[in-house]
Amino acid sequence: MTATLLSNRAVIRLAPQEPGEDVAAFLQGLVTNDVTGPLPCYAALLSAQGKHLFDFLVWQDHADVLLDCEAAYADDLVKRLSMYRLRRKIAIARDAALGVHWSPDPHPGAAPDPRLPQLGHRWLASASGDAADAADAAWLAHRLTLGVPEGRAEMGDILWLETNAVELAGVSFTKGCYVGQENTARMNWRQKVNRRLVVVPLAESDEARRLAAYPELGLAVDHLRVENLNPARLPAWQAAGLAASENSSVFRVAGHIPPA
Repeated sequence: MTATLLSNRAVIRLAPQEPGEDVAAFLQGLVTNDVTGPLPCYAALLSAQGKHLFDFLVWQDHADVLLDCEAAYADDLVKRLSMYRLRRKIAIARDAALGVHWSPDPHPGAAPDPRLPQLGHRWLASASGDAADAADAAWLAHRLTLGVPEGRAEMGDILWLETNAVELAGVSFTKGCYVGQENTARMNWRQKVNRRLVVVPLAESDEARRLAAYPELGLAVDHLRVENLNPARLPAWQAAGLAASENSSVFRVAGHIPPA
């Protein structure tokens, strides 16, 4: 049987502790995406400066909200969210009984990854299973082949829009305020996203701009200036997003994209 459990992911459960407490409304004022709409969605919790702290997928379980996040930083995320809870009657803790599962193909009860359909399908189910037989290696290779970064190692503390958050459906510009919203909205309004995370062949990676390297895959994640990117070397989703932005004028000057 093909392994599906992602052992390097964890589930955080936010649960109301009294009638009338609205967990989604609590998160809505904190994270980058609209969690009151269709779920799952991709979102992040940022610093006040609009820089990445945690990225995750948001799921609904009746009145509870579940976060599919990095296991290594799940406890840190719980502490951060608890800091914002103040006196609200919401329980925030890891749900050790649940695990994150992934398959490149459709699976009963699974949802397409909200970032990019080609990423495959995810679902939350029992966390039981042998970590040695987990799907982490297959997921990593699949994700990086598609040019999609995630997590602290690959995103560091860079500005959220520089992680390709717009192209990967990780931000809403209509939902209202959240932590880091002011700088994020200003960057979008002024089209001042000057750098991007890009998955590149390790042999071509700029060590000074590298955030993560995967020698076993021959790939790296670099943080590069937009004017230094060649759309022909980018994944289709990323090239299309850049071409649609005001940054496409940089490509036109460089001769990569003809003027419309």
